Amino acid sequence: MYEDVLLPFDGSDGATAVLQHAAALAEGFDATVHVLFVADTTRDSVTVVEGRTVDALAQQGEDIVAEAERLLAAAGVDHESDVMQGNPAPTIAEYAAEYGHDLVVMPTHGRRGVSRYLAGSVTEKVVRLSPVPVLTARMREGDRLAFPYEAVLLPTDGSPGATRAAEHGLALAGALDATVHALSVVDTAFAGFDVRSPAAGEAAAEDALDDLAATAAEHGVEDVVRHVEQGSPVEGILDCIDDADIDAVVMGTSGRRGTDRILLGSVAEKTVRAAPVPVVTVGDPDQS
Repeated sequence: MYEDVLLPFDGSDGATAVLQHAAALAEGFDATVHVLFVADTTRDSVTVVEGRTVDALAQQGEDIVAEAERLLAAAGVDHESDVMQGNPAPTIAEYAAEYGHDLVVMPTHGRRGVSRYLAGSVTEKVVRLSPVPVLTARMREGDRLAFPYEAVLLPTDGSPGATRAAEHGLALAGALDATVHALSVVDTAFAGFDVRSPAAGEAAAEDALDDLAATAAEHGVEDVVRHVEQGSPVEGILDCIDDADIDAVVMGTSGRRGTDRILLGSVAEKTVRAAPVPVVTVGDPDQS
């Protein structure tokens, strides 16, 4: 499923916890973890040490990736590391695409001060920009970060973006022999929805689930649980996570009302911020 996992890393507690998750995932799939530290050149990080001008963040980055390598070695996981300079979010997205990584793994919050590139806003920018699937984990008290996943939630509205994500999620569930929960939410807040006649919205939701279920067998997934809900898509996703004891969500970065580029305030972005379990967002690899 995954062979090369990119892990942007800043050494913070949240990043270290996500490193352990990336290590478990890599061990499960016999993958290599590629640790990346991006020294943010949009900040004033240049200083003088013993008469030589150096980038302080890049220098510290070497120590930070060395610690990540120590942790990965202790976990018995194959790994490599790199330190780069640049604007963090586009650098991470471009790096993942250039070197053919299968997955980017990031926490939604990281260290403030010395390195800000794992702060939520930057992670969300990577989600928007990356042609490679991105796994995000919120890392707040009470959040769940367990692998292997036994229950995977696939929200769908039948759009091309949702279909791409479903293919990825079904492949992941098939590789892990996990139960798939397929969810379609009839968005009653959408302008033009006639609350007196919900049948059309529910029929479209059922059609989207039918398409997903038909594809599931191709990935060896036999256990598909269907959910049709009405209301807010984000609330529907969060409720399903709790009610069905979901371990991970796999979803597209755009839906029927979106484009092939994730939009600020979209369902995917709100889910990344709010979900208490890992969320894998899948964009269009041709829209890099």
